[in-house]
Amino acid sequence: MMLHGSCAALEGEGVLFLGPPGAGKSDLLLRLMQRGWRLVADDQVAIAPRDGLAEADAPAALAGLLEVRGLGLFEALPHGPAPLRLVVELTPRAEVARLPRPRQFVAAGIALPCIALHGFDASTPDKLAFALAASQSRLRQRAGAFAA
Repeated sequence: MMLHGSCAALEGEGVLFLGPPGAGKSDLLLRLMQRGWRLVADDQVAIAPRDGLAEADAPAALAGLLEVRGLGLFEALPHGPAPLRLVVELTPRAEVARLPRPRQFVAAGIALPCIALHGFDASTPDKLAFALAASQSRLRQRAGAFAA
């Protein structure tokens, strides 16, 4: 399946970013890459089932490309596929729940945890690191998107 979105990976764990044009997908990717995350795909993400997981990759025509608004399209960036662990819907700040309930997004027949964040908040990269750890049970929550 092909989705309009972007994807980055931290230590081999992929996070898919969805949202309308201008929601901050590429901007967030750029900020994450500066923090050690690896580019998987920008603008279009190919998702396929692999070994019981949903694997994200860039379509061949877009592999290694990143659009940086105001600068242009960069190419030949390090990139590669990653199994998806989390889906993030980038939404306006007013639509982000303070204590969200657990939700799921189904990609290639695989249910994945799904959260909503505002892509342009300065803390979003840090929130993503927490969310990724919580989605894999490395951090626990008392209440919120990953509370059991």
